[in-house]
Amino acid sequence: MKRKILYLLVACISLVTSVKAQDPHFSQFYATPLYTNAAFAGSAVCPRLSLSYRNQWPSLGAFKTFTASYDQYFDALSGGVGLYVMSDKQADFYRINTAALMYSLHLQLSRSVALNLAAQVNVTNNSLDWDELVFGDMIDTRYGVIYNTTMADRPDKTSHTYFDFGAAALVYGDTWYAGVSAVNLTRPNDGFVSYNRLPIKFTANAGMRLNLRRDQRRTNSFFGQPVISPNVIYQHQGEFNELNYGMYLDWSPFVFGAWFRQSMSFANSDALVLLFGVQWGDYKIGYSYDITVSSLSNASGGAHEVSLSCKLPCPEKRKKVRDIKCPSF
Repeated sequence: MKRKILYLLVACISLVTSVKAQDPHFSQFYATPLYTNAAFAGSAVCPRLSLSYRNQWPSLGAFKTFTASYDQYFDALSGGVGLYVMSDKQADFYRINTAALMYSLHLQLSRSVALNLAAQVNVTNNSLDWDELVFGDMIDTRYGVIYNTTMADRPDKTSHTYFDFGAAALVYGDTWYAGVSAVNLTRPNDGFVSYNRLPIKFTANAGMRLNLRRDQRRTNSFFGQPVISPNVIYQHQGEFNELNYGMYLDWSPFVFGAWFRQSMSFANSDALVLLFGVQWGDYKIGYSYDITVSSLSNASGGAHEVSLSCKLPCPEKRKKVRDIKCPSF
């Protein structure tokens, strides 16, 4: 019954008036690099395959998101090409499926500094399963959902497809990186009943890597050099402002991380994110859990996120291109 009431609430918010819609978000930002910033396309130089799954607020059965991406650097294009697909399921009645294609031009500004400039095109389909919606007049206080509704008429269409565009830039050196991106540049309509223009989403990210042990002779055969990586990511969409800041400890083959997410006003805290990952050779797997610290903490169940990525055999290169030393997760 609690879940049905949740569906009723979300349905009312989604169908009546203007919606303050937001794109899905992840806690392992660099496990979904193309979604974070399209200029990451080709940043690993070799072909890269990444998979990610997020279950947000599992106690409510609210949001489940899956992504798969592939990217590679091509000498002939002087840049990288990337593709990702994403399926975002909201409760049992609303699903968003997106496919995005992007190209990232690589420019060598100096011997140690490079710039990637990217453009992307998206196609998105929103679908609504009307039969899964529950309205107030369908609920009997004693027997549950047993009636047909008279509160709302079925809309003429329950599926909506639209195209959109994005742009991004990423500048980086040997141990640092910073980027900006914008998607939903055309502010497409994603509504069913009412007209709703999706707000532009802006993302800014920055980070660096600091070696804790410079003497490689003291590194044993199992652990690599310990590296810490402070990072900050800011996201803005409509009236929504989010600041994420955190730290990774990369002591190969293990990675530990902690992030904190809150509004830019610092008045509303959302979650503390704890992360653990293993990277061995060309394979990486990570798990993170969002500890909700907002007023939803007792009911939401936090969020679970799992990622898997691997590098495929790298074709022989005519040009020497430096990859970006950013976190794995």
